[in-house]
Amino acid sequence: MSVLTLTSPVAMGYIPLGTVFGFLFVQAGGEGWLAVLASLLVYAGAAQYMMIPMLAAGLPVTAIALATFIVNLRHVFYGLSLLDKLPQGKWLRRYCVFGLTDETYSVLTTLPPQTPARQMALVSGLNQCWWVLGTTMGAWLGSQAQISLVGLDFALASLFAVLAVEQWRSRLSSAPLWVALVSYALAWWLVPQHALVIAIALSMAVGGVWVRHAPAQNPEVQP
Repeated sequence: MSVLTLTSPVAMGYIPLGTVFGFLFVQAGGEGWLAVLASLLVYAGAAQYMMIPMLAAGLPVTAIALATFIVNLRHVFYGLSLLDKLPQGKWLRRYCVFGLTDETYSVLTTLPPQTPARQMALVSGLNQCWWVLGTTMGAWLGSQAQISLVGLDFALASLFAVLAVEQWRSRLSSAPLWVALVSYALAWWLVPQHALVIAIALSMAVGGVWVRHAPAQNPEVQP
């Protein structure tokens, strides 16, 4: 399967979402080139959206950096699960770590074990290109006119739905899906205001127990 085919579902989400980010950044008073630079050097998705009102409020860069670090702390766990698969070359490996977004992680984990490391790096790079392209389009639109972008935020939900289907098709076990569904249902019943955070914590706890008790003779079994 070509890299373009692998990343096309991500493009369907990243281009409109990047467009919304670039548009909102410019409409909030920022320069268009700064929006593009943020997508090149920060590339943090939701954290970039969070950055807009913080910059508009005049908060210090240290506060924005700390908030970004907290929001993206989950990526540490993504990286740990891919340590053996990432390219061994210093620069390619560093870039793959930098570009490991939720969507890129989802694509990389569906690839077969024999996938060349360079193809993994290309997937990461092309996904970022989609985001930068969307940001550039949005920054240009934001500098030209007042345009309503209502409804484009649904692209994120659609993107995760597509990625979930791909994960399901390449699954080794259906247990992770059921663990996630049951965890969220339980969290929603107990504390609906913080259901997502609690569901993630429950899923991680079950995943830790699952790995610890996985059969040692079959390393392919994953939670």
